[in-house]
Amino acid sequence: MTPSTARLPVLVAGSGPAGLTAAIELGRRGVPVRCIDRASGPSTLSKALGVWPRTRELIRRFGGDEALASRSLPQTQMRYYSSGKVIANLRYRTATRPLICPQPGVEEVLREVLAGLGGSSEWRTELLDFEQGDDRVRARLRYPDGTERVEEFAYLVGADGASSTVRAQLGIGFEGDTYELRFVVADVLADTTLDPKMTHYFCSARGILVACGLPSGRWRVFTSAPPSFTQEGADLTAVQRLVDERGPGGIVLRDPDWLSVFSVHARQAERTRVGHVFLVGDAAHIHSPAGGQGLNTGVTDAHNLAWKMAFVWHGRADPDLLDTYAAERGQVARAVVRQADVQTRIWLLRRGYQVALRDTLLRAASALRLFDISYVPWLAGLRTRYQVPATQGRAVAGFRPGALIPLPLRSELDDLRYTLLISRPERPERRGSGGAPFDALADLCRDRFADRVDVRVLNGHGRARGTVAALVRPDGHVDTASRDAAPVRTRLTALFTTPPTAA
Repeated sequence: MTPSTARLPVLVAGSGPAGLTAAIELGRRGVPVRCIDRASGPSTLSKALGVWPRTRELIRRFGGDEALASRSLPQTQMRYYSSGKVIANLRYRTATRPLICPQPGVEEVLREVLAGLGGSSEWRTELLDFEQGDDRVRARLRYPDGTERVEEFAYLVGADGASSTVRAQLGIGFEGDTYELRFVVADVLADTTLDPKMTHYFCSARGILVACGLPSGRWRVFTSAPPSFTQEGADLTAVQRLVDERGPGGIVLRDPDWLSVFSVHARQAERTRVGHVFLVGDAAHIHSPAGGQGLNTGVTDAHNLAWKMAFVWHGRADPDLLDTYAAERGQVARAVVRQADVQTRIWLLRRGYQVALRDTLLRAASALRLFDISYVPWLAGLRTRYQVPATQGRAVAGFRPGALIPLPLRSELDDLRYTLLISRPERPERRGSGGAPFDALADLCRDRFADRVDVRVLNGHGRARGTVAALVRPDGHVDTASRDAAPVRTRLTALFTTPPTAA
């Protein structure tokens, strides 16, 4: 990227959770950014609900956690029923507990954070079309007064949803499937004895019913419906009938403030980058709401892209760093789409032997707490591990390339820079053995890369036999780990070949 390009702002198209996160993360890293949306203002539709711990962790990093918590209802567990009988309890540990916060509340928190950085959502501002040069994007924008202008940007981030204008103009395919059944969602008052701090999944031969409490005291009910069920034919009486058929009985719905009928799709963009244009969130992938991953995946997409974009924009990293966005988040998107599809199909099983097998497996997994080991931490966003080249090392002393480093250490690191962790063994007599190359590595970072790398020495950390060096990315994922300083040095010089530009 040339110095003239680096002075250009980044354009974010879309002011939902993904777009706002991208704008926030770019802004707090010193990159000028504009966030536009053709809508007249924020959506009042509650849409997504769950905020998983990894998403909350990112929001906490930029100062929005207190505001988020004040708008949320903590969840204690998921409970599965078959034909009205409890078959599984998936209890959350503190580290994996999600919050229930309807999407308008999440977006409000993000807009407040963006405002604190001097930014805002530019409503009624539409991206009409764009073209790319070698080092910039020229976008034609229509403003609220109807005027149109062509403006230049360093990058364009398409966060404009499932019907993305950015994706369409790039000619990127969005292939996938649509479920035969339709689904109904309603936010209502409900007379029920169900615990509002649980998410209740009622599986039956007639379909699925999901119910959970909202911070407002209302309930969200989500249920399958026949293909013939339409928005025009949907009213509270029709939804009540579906709830009675699929639920345990005794749930009386009242006073709906949102009721929608929709189809569920599982689709993924063929590409998420073309030159200086990127796709994030629903513009890149959509899937069943099973597992509550949509909003969370969009936020983590945007975070992954924004910190890398900021490094390249400032001239602090090789532009190849941006290539890793599509590869890494493509891995996550494929896993999310696949997991949501599997869970949705499990919900909708009807044949007797399939239902019996599902129920038996869920009972066993619940009794053995198997969900605590892998599935729930994965939902929480804590088990994401990116595939990285073998040259970046393998797991040593608890540092696994591609994976998140554990809390609480992760929360102590600078998320605006990489961190070089030098972990020395517990036994004092082993310290200093072969330590000179690691000391030189630390000096390299302090002398040449201080604006890009923080250095921390951990004495007596873990059970390492000998000194270990780990390069940790701003997002808390391990980039490189080795018992030898040389591979980490090689990686540093490869990442940071470009001298920083004045910005």
